[in-house]
Amino acid sequence: MTELPIYDLVVNNGLLAQIQDPDILGQMSDAWKNFVESGQIWALLIGVFFGYIFASFTRF
Repeated sequence: MTELPIYDLVVNNGLLAQIQDPDILGQMSDAWKNFVESGQIWALLIGVFFGYIFASFTRF
């Protein structure tokens, strides 16, 4: 049984054709803006703060 190189699997099966928007940095920028505007950043910061406090109480 011969093994196909990963290049043949990706190109011949059309996995590369499924990319709709190649602007990766633009997508990351939009995601970051949504993350900030939706208030999720505050949930992240509060969670990190309380997680740090809780971890400091549980250390020996």
